[in-house]
Amino acid sequence: MNLMQPIVITDLHQDDVFLYEVKYDGFRAVVHWTEKEIKIISRNNKELTENFPEIIQYCESIQSQVKSFLPMQLDGELVVLNNKFQANFALIQKRGRLKTKEKIAEIAKERPATFIVFDLLQIEGKELTERPLLERKEQLHKLFAKINQETDKLQMINILNDFETISKLVFDYKAEGIVAKRKAATYSQGKNHHDWLKWKNWRTIQVFLTEFYPKNDYFTAAVYEKETIIPIGKCKHGLDDEEYESLKQIFMTNGEKNGQNYTLPPAICTKIHTLDLHTHELREPEFAQLAPELSPAKCTVEKLQLDLAMLPDVGLSNEDKLFWPQIGLTKGDLLTFMRDIYPYMIPYLSKRALTVIRCPDGIAEESFFQKNLPSYAPDFVEFIETEDKRIQLCNNLSALIWYANHSAIEYHIPFQPIDSSEPTEIVFDLDPASREDFLLAIKASLMIKQLLNEFELTSFIKTSGNKGLQIHIPLKAHAMNYEQTAIFTEAIAKTVEKAGPNLFTTERFKKNRGEKLYIDYVQHGKNRTIVAPYSPRKTEEATVATPLYWEEVKEDLHPTRFTIKNVVERVQTFGCPWLKSYELARNQKLDKVLAFIQTG
Repeated sequence: MNLMQPIVITDLHQDDVFLYEVKYDGFRAVVHWTEKEIKIISRNNKELTENFPEIIQYCESIQSQVKSFLPMQLDGELVVLNNKFQANFALIQKRGRLKTKEKIAEIAKERPATFIVFDLLQIEGKELTERPLLERKEQLHKLFAKINQETDKLQMINILNDFETISKLVFDYKAEGIVAKRKAATYSQGKNHHDWLKWKNWRTIQVFLTEFYPKNDYFTAAVYEKETIIPIGKCKHGLDDEEYESLKQIFMTNGEKNGQNYTLPPAICTKIHTLDLHTHELREPEFAQLAPELSPAKCTVEKLQLDLAMLPDVGLSNEDKLFWPQIGLTKGDLLTFMRDIYPYMIPYLSKRALTVIRCPDGIAEESFFQKNLPSYAPDFVEFIETEDKRIQLCNNLSALIWYANHSAIEYHIPFQPIDSSEPTEIVFDLDPASREDFLLAIKASLMIKQLLNEFELTSFIKTSGNKGLQIHIPLKAHAMNYEQTAIFTEAIAKTVEKAGPNLFTTERFKKNRGEKLYIDYVQHGKNRTIVAPYSPRKTEEATVATPLYWEEVKEDLHPTRFTIKNVVERVQTFGCPWLKSYELARNQKLDKVLAFIQTG
């Protein structure tokens, strides 16, 4: 079957005859599901069933729940998700190239794919393609209502009727784009329609052109890294005939012939739309316009980094100021990191009082704490006003980038949301005397995890970003109060201290600890704070408080491994260890903990 495909447009706006969906960057496919077998067939009619065993296994596990709907056909996108609105095309492309069952099974376990369903072509063996979209969506809702368990393997796409809302989501999460679908439309084959419209969420970059390939009409785009020319990809689409012929003649007349190709020194500047840049390959590039007003000297790696980041307009300034002088990282590097880590960090910052550490002239110079929002802050930075305070919050992307632009490097949060006096997490802070003693933090964390397991508690771990580790236990709102958590944290800390009195201590005074690791349970209290997950730290290496998989907590772990230069790539490649699981864990049972507190 020739699947219905969206028509690319350059302008999209609110129209009540359409509904709106996020466009995910993956492999278009249809799941053919009968009582006897389940197959995944690509848009090009290639069978992908063996490439994605985790999808098949999940579908088989819920066969009894959906039996009454079979046979059916689900239209959707195979993706590897970075976050709930952004897919990782490089990883799904890599999955598609794997050949051996062993390697496929290994990757499926490490970084599973998701099939995001956006249409229903057949149900109970009846074709639905002649039915209007809203009716097909209604049937899809009924199907997913039968699927009781939370899953990352099979998801129904989010549907929005408000264009402004979805536009903000797509920008904030750097999604591929938006698809507008006419509510009354039937399912047409191919692109012979105007019922599905696709708008791409372009990043616009500035480059210079260095090479022309007559064989396939491509131009090489490049930027400067200091004085070195760095090719970043090739582009051919987007020029009108006159512009293309003009560029072609310039290269063939003035360029140096190199085999069948023609090269020129940096001179011709242009702006290019692209969805992303990965390993020197632009994703779906198109020329936006020739830019004769630009100088090649303005086309730099630093500028490219900022353009790809898609920073919100908050009045950025001094992006080239050195913040980490020993390793040459700038405010621009901080801004880019905060922009890209936003989807993973905002769940922990949102609706909590925020304390930041600001370093106006970089980490080597004077710094200060800020808890109250300055009066000059813009309206999009929210706050809670009391008699003598403006308690600052960070509830959106623009606010986060505004803080970073005002030199906020560290972000610290309390254990309770702004509207509650009770904690929604328990945290143990494991603080060794120095980085050389980091193995003690590893040892203590594993001992604490074993104790928490005995209480049937799900726990999460992160580096502090400095020299220690921190263990988080998520709680449902109002599940425990601070008096209860204090009893529990003290008992756990004292148990570990007793098990290793020469290694661990709960002594509050630093001068009395010696070289022992300090198990800080006292810090977990009302209005006290802990560094937020994914917060940068004011260290020479630009380290980050980084969520970990428990499997990573072993002897080769080191506190300086994770920095603002590699943490975004880490979460996009390996996934965020806390994403989604942390919120699900809030519903964990506390029976054993509460019974212990009551009898303790």
